[in-house]
Amino acid sequence: MAKPEVLIIEDSPSLALGYAAQLEEAGYAITVAGTLAEAREALRGSSYAAALLDLQLPDGDGLSLLEKRNDNSPAFIVITSDGSLSRAIAAMRVGAFDFLVKPVAGTRLLATTRAAVDQAKVSGAKKDRTKTSDKTSFHGFIGQSPVMQQVYRTIEQVADSRASVFVTGESGTGKEVTAEALHAASSRNRGAFVAINCGAIPENLLESELFGHVKGAFTGAVENRIGAAKAADGGTLFLDEICEMDLKLQVKLLRFLQTGMIQRVGSSRAEPVDVRIVCATNRDPMREVAEGRFREDLLYRLNVIPIHLPALRERGDDILLLADRLTATIGKEEGRPEVQLSVSSRSRILGHSWPGNVRELQNALRRAVVTAADSQIEIAIANPRAAAATFEVGPEPWASSAPAGPEPTAPNAQPTGEPSFEGMTLAEIERMAIEAAIRRTNGNITKAAKNLGVNPSTIYRKLEKWAAQADDPRFADP
Repeated sequence: MAKPEVLIIEDSPSLALGYAAQLEEAGYAITVAGTLAEAREALRGSSYAAALLDLQLPDGDGLSLLEKRNDNSPAFIVITSDGSLSRAIAAMRVGAFDFLVKPVAGTRLLATTRAAVDQAKVSGAKKDRTKTSDKTSFHGFIGQSPVMQQVYRTIEQVADSRASVFVTGESGTGKEVTAEALHAASSRNRGAFVAINCGAIPENLLESELFGHVKGAFTGAVENRIGAAKAADGGTLFLDEICEMDLKLQVKLLRFLQTGMIQRVGSSRAEPVDVRIVCATNRDPMREVAEGRFREDLLYRLNVIPIHLPALRERGDDILLLADRLTATIGKEEGRPEVQLSVSSRSRILGHSWPGNVRELQNALRRAVVTAADSQIEIAIANPRAAAATFEVGPEPWASSAPAGPEPTAPNAQPTGEPSFEGMTLAEIERMAIEAAIRRTNGNITKAAKNLGVNPSTIYRKLEKWAAQADDPRFADP
C-alpha cells in the first residue's frame, strides 16, 4: 500500500528535517521544499495529500499557493509564529485546512497531518461534493432567500476545514442547526457531534463538563468522566453561548485550541483530542472583548470563519415557506396531519416582526395546531410588545401619582418613591420587574433583557407562559 505523500514547505532546514523525521516515522512519504519556486515545481509534478506551509519564504509569500489552489491541491496546514497569527487566520479564510503555531508539538503535528490526509481520502475530496443551487432546504434549514443561500454556500465551503467557526445571530435564528449542518456536511460526520451550553452549566462544573475529571477530583466526582471534548474526538464540538464562559476557563480553552491536548480535572496526564470547534453567541463578541468579559486572543482563535445568521424578518418569503413546512411537521407530531394555515393566519404571519425568530414561529404554530377546532388553524401571535401593553395597568407601583405631601411618620411606613412588595410572591415581583423593564424600553425586549441582566429568550419564555396562563381557565380570577 502506497504511503500518503506530504510536502513540507519550510525554509529553515532544521525545522524541515524535524518535521520530516516525525512524519516519516509515522508512515508518510516526505518531500521538502525550501522556497516558493521549489514548492510550485513539486506541486506541479506530484499529487500530495497534505502540505505543511510556512508563510514567510525567501522568494515570496506562501499565501500565494493558497490563493491559486484547485481541486487537486493538497490540504494546506499553515505553520506560523505567534507574530503572524493574523496572517494565519487570513490563510484559513482563503482555504487552509488548519494552522499550527511554532514551536509545534509532535502530537499536534501528527494529529493535524492525519486529519488532513483523511480528508483527502473522503469521497474523492471536495470536487465530488454536490453543490447547493437555490435549495429550499439544507441540512435542517428551511429557506431559499438569497441571505440563506449564502449561509448554505459558506457551510459547504468550510465544512471540511479544521478552522474554528464562530456563529452569531439573534436568539432563535438556528445557531445550533448551523453547527449540526457543518458537522453533517463534513468528513467528520462519522464522528460524534457534541453540544455544550456554556451558559446553562454552573461555572464550577463547566471545566469538568468540557474536559472531564478523574474519580475523587472534587466532592461528587464518584467516577471518571471523559468530558465533551474527548467525547467529540474525531467529530465536532459545539460551544453554545460561548460569551458566557468564565475568564479562567477561557484561558484553558485557548490552551486546548493551541495544543490539541486536554487535561482532566484532577489528572496530571495530558491527552490528545482531535475535534472541530464551532461556537455561537447572540451577543456582540467585540463588545464583550471591549468590556473585559471575553479574551481577545481567544476570540481571534475562534473567529476564523464567521457565519452570521439573518433574523427571520430579513429573510423575505422564507417565513411562509417555513410556516407551511413547520405546520406539516407539527401536525404529524400531534396526530393532526390534515391541518393547514388559514388565509388570515398567513397574513398575520407576514405582518409580524418575529423578534423571537424561528423559535417563536415554531412555538406559535404548535399552539395553533394543538388548540385548532378544525383543519384550518388560526395562529395567535404572542407579541411581546402587545403583551407588555396588555399587562400595563399604569405606572410602576412605586411611581406615586398622588400630590406631594408630608413625609410619613409611622414607624413602618414605606418611604415615598420606594416599591412596596408586601403581600406579593416572588413570582409576582419578578413579573412586575420584567413588565416595568419592557415599558421603560418601549417594548424593546433586547434592551429590557440587557437592563435586567438576563438573556432575551428568558423574557420571551416568561411572556409566553403568562399569555398561556391568561387563556387557561385554571388561572382565571375567581
